[in-house]
Amino acid sequence: MGAVFGLFSGFYFWIGKITGYQYNIFLSQIQFWTLFIGVNLTFFPMHFLGLAGLPRRIPDFPDAYAGWNLICSYGSLLSVFSAIIFLIITIELFVAKRPYLATDTIGSFFGHNDSSHTLEFILSNPPAFHSFNQLPY
Repeated sequence: MGAVFGLFSGFYFWIGKITGYQYNIFLSQIQFWTLFIGVNLTFFPMHFLGLAGLPRRIPDFPDAYAGWNLICSYGSLLSVFSAIIFLIITIELFVAKRPYLATDTIGSFFGHNDSSHTLEFILSNPPAFHSFNQLPY
């Protein structure tokens, strides 16, 4: 799941630069927290199941493990709900068409955004083709 968090963060970091549109920051924070809680509800109880002696790679588990397995199932459902929120964010991005400003990212929402001073973020949104004839210094 760490790779999935990396994919989502890459999307949120680059989508404004790629499309020229700004995503909904409030919905993106809801999506992050639902995914975070869902992933932890899915995988954290598995540690308790392993300590309790849950056998792996069998099709049917004993009823003694049903409680923790139910919590894991609720966590995976919450993660699926988070993916649906992500699809809503993506659709809303292209429907609302709010113009992207490099200062309108989650980093600036929390009071810091150092990415707006890098080379790719000083260009227009989205960047024009062949913006540089040679690599700038």
